[in-house]
Amino acid sequence: MKEYNFNAEKVTNDIVEWIRGWFDKNGKGCKAVVGISGGKDSSVVAALCVKALGKENVIGVLMPKGVQADIDASKLLVSHLGIENVTINVADAVNSIEASVKSALGGELSNQSVVNLPPRVRMTVLYAVSQSVNGRVANTCNLSEDWVGYSTRYGDSVGDFSPLSRLTVTEVKQVGRVLGLPDELVDKVPIDGLCGKTDEENLGFTYAALDVYIRTGVCEDPEIKAIIDDKHVKNLFKLELMPCFELEL
Repeated sequence: MKEYNFNAEKVTNDIVEWIRGWFDKNGKGCKAVVGISGGKDSSVVAALCVKALGKENVIGVLMPKGVQADIDASKLLVSHLGIENVTINVADAVNSIEASVKSALGGELSNQSVVNLPPRVRMTVLYAVSQSVNGRVANTCNLSEDWVGYSTRYGDSVGDFSPLSRLTVTEVKQVGRVLGLPDELVDKVPIDGLCGKTDEENLGFTYAALDVYIRTGVCEDPEIKAIIDDKHVKNLFKLELMPCFELEL
């Protein structure tokens, strides 16, 4: 087994310095725009940006689709951090696009289309806000999700800078505790908000098992190892630049 030690305090400080350096180079004087879901990832990213840039330079964007059952978690986060925030309901946009596509195709949308449309609309909203306030969009994905492709391409998988893409879920939680975030945000059970299942129920394994496998290469259950390996290989394309034809001159 690989030896592995995670120093949460050091990593937290390193990320804060990285964010400052990135903004100095790519957006001096700009604001960080963070989509706030109320989960640990967006909470930790927002808190890191506040620590790096000051709360006056961070804007939280709440984007419920109709009525969001756990919207109070998002409100708790922006209140805790004291950041400027706006709420933009994406229900009308999502419903309008679904209806238009159904009409154009003369049939129903696939389940995959229905699941992936809201995150893509939300990312459109984030960039509309960002480009209107001289901002830069924060990506909120973590390594565990990216490893098995648990994100929507051109939705929550994108952004201008990504503080957590090299941290597992376990590590993100530790950073959240260093930042002093409320336990209910750090420990909130992640759900997709669409089918009523938790992330782990959808994946078929726990993040704890996945994180150990990522960091040590050990997975004691061969069936779970096979599932993780299969998802990892099938979803590598999400982490790569779009393939393009290379012209030889």
